[in-house]
Amino acid sequence: MKADSLGRRQISWNSSSAPSEAGLRERRHWGRRKGPALSTRQAGLFDTLLPRLAVTLEPGRDPRAYFSGRPVSDVWLEVGFGGGEHLAWQAEHHPDIGHIGAEPYVAGMAKLLSKIDDKAIGNIRLYAEDAHDIVSALPDASIDRVFILFPDPWPKTRHHKRRFIQMEMLGQLARLMKPGAELRFATDDAGYLVWALERLMAHPTFMWLAERSADWRARVPDWPETRYEAKALRAGCACTYLRFRRV
Repeated sequence: MKADSLGRRQISWNSSSAPSEAGLRERRHWGRRKGPALSTRQAGLFDTLLPRLAVTLEPGRDPRAYFSGRPVSDVWLEVGFGGGEHLAWQAEHHPDIGHIGAEPYVAGMAKLLSKIDDKAIGNIRLYAEDAHDIVSALPDASIDRVFILFPDPWPKTRHHKRRFIQMEMLGQLARLMKPGAELRFATDDAGYLVWALERLMAHPTFMWLAERSADWRARVPDWPETRYEAKALRAGCACTYLRFRRV
């Protein structure tokens, strides 16, 4: 770890030091990993708090076991939590639920670590690598809710294969979700919305819960706004909120 010209410490991110297991898929980080230099406090939390919350993957392990010392009734998974506003809110409002967040972006992880530290949130565990890894490692019927909120739309046609929502991924999510579990997806990109709907509607395991247009034009009460969503709305973008049941 080194300091920049302003005295702020910067993390030299080495994926080999992050939680990993032999045999997991090769990591492919298409998005950026690093952002602004971390503050001294944020860098310190990477040294002290993240190791205590980091999930070291054990394929097939019951995810409730990652919350040692704090029994949880169920586990929810958020893929790509950004700055962690949504994940922290859910953990605070559902203290009996274990929450796992996967996010490789260092600045986003730092923001969530600060929130956890400020509010002493004890029911969050973190994975700082490719979300595909943890999806592959989780056992069948082990997750009660999945959040995929405002993922990178990769708008260029040649990059569509990088989108998280793919038929293969939906099959993996269907495997690890319990019957009746809920999948929540949100986007402000019209192209990605069509892409996601086509695949979710075509997958036999997922049932769209919308009964009227208001159901996908507005968030339900226990779905807080994220910072990215607020930015999109200020820019005049229309956001869409999809809820699917695993059947």
